[in-house]
Amino acid sequence: MKLHTLTPAEGSTKNRKRIGRGTGSGRGGTSTRGHKGAKSRSGYKRKLGFEGGQMPLQRRVPKFGFKSFNRVEFKPVNLDTLQILSEQHNLEVINMEELVAHGIASKNDKIKILGGGELTAKLEISAHKFSASAVEAIEKAGGSINTI
Repeated sequence: MKLHTLTPAEGSTKNRKRIGRGTGSGRGGTSTRGHKGAKSRSGYKRKLGFEGGQMPLQRRVPKFGFKSFNRVEFKPVNLDTLQILSEQHNLEVINMEELVAHGIASKNDKIKILGGGELTAKLEISAHKFSASAVEAIEKAGGSINTI
């Protein structure tokens, strides 16, 4: 085997169509675009969502709902997560710094403590919001809450 004898496998390469290079090429004249009309012109671009004159989907489907621009998004944290965190790191006080340090939340998140799971540790928890079930469970375990 010599380097100058190497060729690609049969049928693995194709020559590209050279469009608009004279009538002798077989692809001159209209350059495979047909005769006249918008599609044959340079710079033609079909409108986004255009369905050939049929009423487009985004106009057939009715509008509904809205998104409030005043909505505040909270990062949910369950009680069982706090229980595991306190057991693994021997914590009695859980605040934003602890949650950020252990990768549960990022520094710009607003935290809401939810009542999912069991809480047995006596914890002092600081967060932006608490669910009613979470407050009940924390106080039942002997802990306290602090709303930021």
